[in-house]
Amino acid sequence: MHTKTNKKPLLARVRRIAGQIAAIEKALEDEAECAVVLHQVAGVRGAVLGLMDELIEGHLHEHVARPGIDDSTRSAAVDELMDVIRRYGK
Repeated sequence: MHTKTNKKPLLARVRRIAGQIAAIEKALEDEAECAVVLHQVAGVRGAVLGLMDELIEGHLHEHVARPGIDDSTRSAAVDELMDVIRRYGK
């Protein structure tokens, strides 16, 4: 639902992240300084965290907080989100 309605900006974020990953690969191939690569990796981490935040927010609004959702559906959505958060935190 929210990933379908926000498909275009989500894909744009993913493509930017892919570009950042490609830049890290190129930096390593070109034997860039360690600090340069570390900054690039930190940027990717921030970008992925931002994507995750956006997806979590959409999930909460669409599958947990939206009025009219029955309790079992809401509970299942919470469980799904908690599974993802636990896995992401490892």
